[in-house]
Amino acid sequence: MTSNGPLWLIWLLATSAAAAVMIAGLLYGGAARPSLVIGRMTDGHHQIELACTACHTTAFGGKESIQKACVGCHGAELATAKDTHPAKKFADPRNADRLEKLEATQCVTCHTEHRGEITTAMGLTLPPDFCALCHQDIGKDRPSHEGLAFATCTSAGCHNYHDNRALYEDFLERHAKDPETASKPIVKLRASPPEKSTDAKPIVELAAADAPAGKSGDAAVAADWLASAHAKGGVNCSGCHAPGVKSKEEYATRWIDKPDHTVCATCHKDETATFSAGRHGMRLAPGLMSAVDGPLGLTRKQPLTPMRPELARLPMSAKAHGTDLTCTTCHGAHAFDTARAEVEACLGCHDDKHSRAYVGSPHETLAKAERDGAGVKGTGVTCATCHMPRTTREDPDTGEEHLLVVHNQNDNLRPNEKMLRSVCMNCHGLGFAIDALADTDLVSRNFAGRPSARVESIEWVMRRLKEREGKSAGSAGSK
Repeated sequence: MTSNGPLWLIWLLATSAAAAVMIAGLLYGGAARPSLVIGRMTDGHHQIELACTACHTTAFGGKESIQKACVGCHGAELATAKDTHPAKKFADPRNADRLEKLEATQCVTCHTEHRGEITTAMGLTLPPDFCALCHQDIGKDRPSHEGLAFATCTSAGCHNYHDNRALYEDFLERHAKDPETASKPIVKLRASPPEKSTDAKPIVELAAADAPAGKSGDAAVAADWLASAHAKGGVNCSGCHAPGVKSKEEYATRWIDKPDHTVCATCHKDETATFSAGRHGMRLAPGLMSAVDGPLGLTRKQPLTPMRPELARLPMSAKAHGTDLTCTTCHGAHAFDTARAEVEACLGCHDDKHSRAYVGSPHETLAKAERDGAGVKGTGVTCATCHMPRTTREDPDTGEEHLLVVHNQNDNLRPNEKMLRSVCMNCHGLGFAIDALADTDLVSRNFAGRPSARVESIEWVMRRLKEREGKSAGSAGSK
């Protein structure tokens, strides 16, 4: 018999080499890494598939490592949302029996990455009737739910696993009689920008040192700046192009031709933080690293490049391809035109049916009327009104409240019931808004028309309230 020793040695060496290349590619690798991704990424994470270590924080770390990464990115959001199914609920010994059916303390139980063939909306990789695992007897407690299919639990107008505040019974009851349209819309207003004029005077005059030789731009740039909040607030060229520079001699060497989002963050910290949490800016989030191509994939790491429209999974205009999405992509480099950022910038990239239908929609009609002075301030509805809502936030240092435009355009997008409190109810009654969001065709038409869907949540709550009142009256009468 001949010895198979050499063949075994060759096999062992080849296997070891292949494993080494795979591990190196995952941890460091440049061009090889996309080919090593084991399955299609979810819509929420596909932009960062080259930053493997964002989720796989340690080699062979298992579920604990990935759970830590999930909470690192989404923990604050869940805390703000008042998570109705937090991990601590299932850590309670009284719910031990439920953990046997669903390991609800781990995010990956419901949201397993790289499983494109079974992934549904919001990255869910469980069957849509998973609620039945714990709530199979709901028909006994809620007669209105008897006979309903469990696959409908998370449909529009019903339950949101992580944040159900918009559909709490007391909330539905309180707003049961809301009119379809509010008599006084309450969209928060921001200060109007100054008029664009070459005669306008900034709060701080430009000095020669504010723009070194060859960097001063032209009259159009100066006019744009003069009409901006920056000029009104005393932020000159050096504020953005040479932040932190104190001496005239430093300008020439520390001038930044194209300031990025990190410069904007020096004054707009909250806006930048929400921007880097959404689809537009998530690739620029601190700590996300990819690799530069090199020999055998063993290369140095560098931050991910900004998002570009051609990388999106939604339909995007071909004209926008190649555009890096940063703060100035929407706001402009010197004018910082918020009106342009609210609609024109959005439609310059987005080419899906819902976005295209905004033009000519009832919302656009209101926005035009307000812009032309024919409509009441606060009644216009732009893309940003719904997808980047204005809110107030308290400054932790001063305690003062200031207006914040949430730049995470995905924050209230899915499930769309999250828009009810923050957006829709500024202008519409709860029942009308629930029905409108449940009508997928109406959403695609950008709400041109009336909702054809009918969600009975409010009716069920009112019926349940009457039943309780009847029982209470009966008990009182028998005494």
